[in-house]
Amino acid sequence: MSDDYLRKPFSIAPSPTVDDPQTATTNYTPATSTFSSAPVSPYLNYDSRFLQQAQPEFIFPEGANKQRGRFELAFSQIGSSVMIGGGIGGLAGVYNGFKATNALNQTGKLRRTQLINHIMKQGSGTANTLGTLAVLYSACGVLLQYARDQDDNVNTIIAGSATGLLYKSTAGLRKCALGGAIGLGISSLYCLYLLSQENNNTNSSPKFL
Repeated sequence: MSDDYLRKPFSIAPSPTVDDPQTATTNYTPATSTFSSAPVSPYLNYDSRFLQQAQPEFIFPEGANKQRGRFELAFSQIGSSVMIGGGIGGLAGVYNGFKATNALNQTGKLRRTQLINHIMKQGSGTANTLGTLAVLYSACGVLLQYARDQDDNVNTIIAGSATGLLYKSTAGLRKCALGGAIGLGISSLYCLYLLSQENNNTNSSPKFL
């Protein structure tokens, strides 16, 4: 059997007979798209552009938010804070280590050991500090979100103020109030930044941290 029929495009028109060459010329309809001149698949005989419909990229369950809540963001915030704190503390340890070893005229293995000690000590201390602040802030934010049943700038400001108060709660009333004021100021500046971004792009909703 010849394989010529495999090379011909698929068509739903009746196949022409050999005895009528005029019919074979006029009734033959190649399977081409009505929108373009390129032939479509001979096995499917449809235009793939019919399947391209405007649908959302992601499917969310009914009633679900299109952004992650504070509990989901807490893990990345805590981890990022610890890593950033370790990096900042490590750089500060390098600077202080070189300064201390140069003052004592230390060289060789002794200087290298002192540098490592400074890096590890200050890196771990700064990472612990920022990680603790992130845990306190995330915990306050999650509790406020569940208590108020909404996530807005009010939660951010209250969580920031409570974080400063709790972090300095064991250092006396004055330092506790100072920590709360610092937390209030930082959270207020962050909320102002979110509001400015929301005004610049009204189509996207802000993501509260």
